[in-house]
Amino acid sequence: MIQRKQSLYLFIAALLNAGVFYFDLYKYHIVTHSGETTTDTMGQIRVSDHYPSLLIALVMTLLPLVTIFMFRKRKQQIGMTFVSILAVIGFVSLTLKRITGLDTMNPAPTNASYWIGAILPAISFIFLLLAIFGIRRDEKLVKSVDRLR
Repeated sequence: MIQRKQSLYLFIAALLNAGVFYFDLYKYHIVTHSGETTTDTMGQIRVSDHYPSLLIALVMTLLPLVTIFMFRKRKQQIGMTFVSILAVIGFVSLTLKRITGLDTMNPAPTNASYWIGAILPAISFIFLLLAIFGIRRDEKLVKSVDRLR
């Protein structure tokens, strides 16, 4: 049911996670000097260039969408949201590992910056936490109504 707050939070988290496929994660610039020639190289880190990142990004995008339709099973919904959070944490750590691997390149990048795709999972993490709080609030409401019967 999309009308619940936590369903909206899960949908927004899925949209943010899907943005990782569109935006670059990291952009860098390498300048090499060999003799009289200078080579300028621009590069970026994308999800589609790394198979494990691609798989984790698919999981972290699809899990919140699947979780939306588990509204009758709130405990499973909380569990699936926790798995989504773990996928986001795994994706961020894998991305950071790939970025720190650039420092070992010869020559190292001279000018580099994080791009929009690196920020989207962090924002998604916040929306997943808000969804968990909303699901727990619903669970408390259902228990209080059952107690009144």
